[in-house]
Amino acid sequence: MSALAEVLPAAFYDRPVLEVAPDLVGCELRHGECAGVIVEAEAYHQSEPGSHAYIGVRPRTRTLFGRPGLAYVYRSYGIHACINAVTEHEGIGAAVLIRALEPIEGLDLMRARRGLEPVEALCSGPGKLTQALGIELRQDGSDLAEGPITISEPMPGWGEAEIAAGMRIGLTKAAELPWRFCLSGSRFLSRRAG
Repeated sequence: MSALAEVLPAAFYDRPVLEVAPDLVGCELRHGECAGVIVEAEAYHQSEPGSHAYIGVRPRTRTLFGRPGLAYVYRSYGIHACINAVTEHEGIGAAVLIRALEPIEGLDLMRARRGLEPVEALCSGPGKLTQALGIELRQDGSDLAEGPITISEPMPGWGEAEIAAGMRIGLTKAAELPWRFCLSGSRFLSRRAG
């Protein structure tokens, strides 16, 4: 897939988070030998209490307020790393959480990292996909155009895929916002779109 796909430039992310999030569905996320197509993404913005940015700049959230196109990698529940793509202008806390991938390259390595699992379960959640791809906290603040984690444009056919919007998952605040975007009918989602 990535032999023909171009890595997304910083300008792609320098837009409102609610525009970037659905546009990421169908793009390729790659780290090392492993890659997958983004099938589920959630938008977060400093204006709403579901976002880490809502409380302002802190040591943990500094990257979230950085320039567009950075990877914001944080630990969730003290267990899993999660990866986000920082959006909008520097100084605005906005990012897209990558929730699920359809694995396309490096499946053997993904299975070794996650244990022997069906392909549908390898990257069907934000913590699962970072474990499968070997994404760690030390990659927080890295440039998504330069790597080591990259996101590339959709290949022909993926850009026309039907995208469903729904409520975000696992939140107690601002859970009603329809800011989760999923590839309709995908069997690789963290949860079925609804």
